[in-house]
Amino acid sequence: MKKWLALLLVVVFVFAVTGCGTPTPPADDTGDDAGDAPAALKVGMVTDAGTIDDKSFNQGTWEGIQLAAGDFGLETRYLQPGGTTEADYITEIGNLVDAGFMFVVCPGFKFETAIFDVQTRYPDAKFVLIDGFPHAGDWNPVVNDNVVSIFFAEHESGFLAGLATALQLREGEVGFIGGMEIPPVQKFNWGFQQGVIYANENHGTNIVMNAENFIYEGSFDNVAGGQVLAAAMYDKGVDAIFAAAGGVGIGAINEAKTRAAKGEVVWIVGVDVDQYADGIYEDGKSIILTSAMKGIDVAAYDMIEAELNGTFPGGQILTFNAANGGIGIPKENPNLDPEVVALVAEALAAMAAGTLVVSDVQGELLR
Repeated sequence: MKKWLALLLVVVFVFAVTGCGTPTPPADDTGDDAGDAPAALKVGMVTDAGTIDDKSFNQGTWEGIQLAAGDFGLETRYLQPGGTTEADYITEIGNLVDAGFMFVVCPGFKFETAIFDVQTRYPDAKFVLIDGFPHAGDWNPVVNDNVVSIFFAEHESGFLAGLATALQLREGEVGFIGGMEIPPVQKFNWGFQQGVIYANENHGTNIVMNAENFIYEGSFDNVAGGQVLAAAMYDKGVDAIFAAAGGVGIGAINEAKTRAAKGEVVWIVGVDVDQYADGIYEDGKSIILTSAMKGIDVAAYDMIEAELNGTFPGGQILTFNAANGGIGIPKENPNLDPEVVALVAEALAAMAAGTLVVSDVQGELLR
């Protein structure tokens, strides 16, 4: 009888422990045994030149990561290198991987040789390289299965911004300030010029473009330099400047805000993300006419979601364009008339359908 009583007590105890609900271990606490839930994805990012709140490429990438973190309950972290060399980038990527961040997003072409290195050094990690492809310094792409490279049709986005600018101003003069003279920035420039020309030829606008006002500053972080260049253009009668230049563009925005606060009518066309809020100078008024946007946040978010769904497109080079919703101008454009927004939407639809083709090479344009 005592044996049966003891056995009964053991059964009751086991039932109480299992039935009353010991929590299932969280995903990141599981071991390697078959049947364990996969470890929770930890997403990291290494910034390019500039800061995480650069109102441009870094910020757009981080915002996409943060949106995914909120939707999927992920842990995220970004690191800002002490410099912009390959060694600086490799060091911070390694720091993230060592801390368990096995999904790393890197924005900018400067990461190309670094990603070429780490894709082999850390074969169990996944990497998203935005605006570049891995290579060994020879420009021959080598995209391993743990890497996806993403590009954007900047020329298409630039075209829409140029079209919107010309349609809104109707007449006057526009300029362009680029950062480094690299393909993504050049394509913004060429597309913008094509958009202005298209408006002049098809919608009766009269917008002037002088070659001296289409320049590259040479960096992405010279805020003061951007302000000086913008001031010179405005002094020469330029009405709107398309600034595709990171921190240099912030300098141009600052100059435009200063002038607008004094009563001048000057404009900036933003880049990469919707920069309207960055151009506010008083009472909600902004000097940002519109912005040539790239779906940087969308790209980062989509790749994280793909990894979670088991569909990470490793080994591929992807292009986000008009056809797949990867480029455009902001959904809200307070400084554009409704009819301008409608015409730009028509152009975007035509590009998506392939009936309006924007060139991604310079051709006979200003630069």
